[in-house]
Amino acid sequence: MYIKVMTGAVFAASLALLPAERVEADAGDFIAGAIIGGIVGANAKKQRRSTRTYRKKSSRSKLPSTQEGKNIQASLNYFGFDAGSVDGQLGRKTRNAVSQYQAYLGYPVTGQMSAFEQNLLISSYNRAQAGGYAVQQQVAATPDGTRGLLKTYRAEMAGQAAPATAPSTTIVVAPQPVPQTQQVVTAAAPLSGVAGLANAVAPPASGLPNFMGAGTQASLASHCNTVSLITNTNGGFTTLATMTDPNVTLNEQFCLARTYAIAKSEELVSQIQGFTPDQIAQQCAGFGPAMQDKVASLSLKPRDAVVADVSSFVLTTGMSPAQLAGTARICLGVGYRTDNMDVAIGSALLLYTMGEGVYGELMGHHLSQGFGPAKRIDMAQSWYQAALMAADTGAAAVFVPGQPERTELLRQASMRMAGAPASTLPQVQPASSSGLPTFSISE
Repeated sequence: MYIKVMTGAVFAASLALLPAERVEADAGDFIAGAIIGGIVGANAKKQRRSTRTYRKKSSRSKLPSTQEGKNIQASLNYFGFDAGSVDGQLGRKTRNAVSQYQAYLGYPVTGQMSAFEQNLLISSYNRAQAGGYAVQQQVAATPDGTRGLLKTYRAEMAGQAAPATAPSTTIVVAPQPVPQTQQVVTAAAPLSGVAGLANAVAPPASGLPNFMGAGTQASLASHCNTVSLITNTNGGFTTLATMTDPNVTLNEQFCLARTYAIAKSEELVSQIQGFTPDQIAQQCAGFGPAMQDKVASLSLKPRDAVVADVSSFVLTTGMSPAQLAGTARICLGVGYRTDNMDVAIGSALLLYTMGEGVYGELMGHHLSQGFGPAKRIDMAQSWYQAALMAADTGAAAVFVPGQPERTELLRQASMRMAGAPASTLPQVQPASSSGLPTFSISE
């Protein structure tokens, strides 16, 4: 308890010394709100208070652990580049392994991977894990052993002929060394045929449906890496004129929205004085448990019922809508960056509930693909429609604002995903905003 009081005092002192003109509104609201994770996250973890002791902190700061980091380390270790233990903390040993990986493939040795280098590494690892006996044959036939797979897969991605021993499956589910599942699209077959992305969610081993919020437990970051590879290989993003598979289109737009959310969050975080990005990420992580049941209910309850639950939660925080919105914009990107779906989706739910209907798109994506809540394409439709209604009534675009046909692209893809023929798609009529609560909370 003493530590919590001191932490609150330090936050308050930092706020008092912070010049108002140095932080834009959203970032300021994040600090003014005392960081929602520090308020509701503590309530969600009261049981830990009795086990905490006052101890002297180590002078060595601990690196943040992320699922993306674990994927990188596991992949490097598999191909013989020693990254150490798979703990998600990208320290010196991991950077040395990255340098060895870059040197082996002939890339500039920087210790920091480019987006393509990371995509190649992780997708190659997933493919090798899923290839079974065929991969063992490839390794045995390659002078460089396991590492040789990297050059083989890279050559295939570039359109060169693949060795006869290469696996010929187009879509497989790769086992992971961590308790997560990940869909993999191999590069051995033409990547234009990616209709199988619709089956990205594997059924539970028991054969029973799971609607309690466990979802796929897959890594959205890894999924978007795969989507990025497919998009780049196919010559760019799908347009209205080129759309053949609505699920591929929705996946592309989902990952684009995730990227924009992360970029906006990092922009706001950079304007906050007195807190490190890691400290802010820790506060956002504490927000996840408070929204976990709301996120789980997405696959169980209609949209209006979920919004009503979130509205009740908002009223208990004692924070103004501006404070909550500022916090949610930051934590939305943090959740996506750290692969914490409770934080990301919980933040999107807050923004939607407080009147920013365009964020309904994110809940539609999560339900249609099964990241976070259980996969429910039928329930995804109402969230997509709400986002489209907001756009039709003039709401400013928050994701990919430079793509003029994006609203219609989402409309066509989401309706076709639900089974409506393209020629019979109904026009979405503007909806009244009366269904969204309006809050006036005194600070």
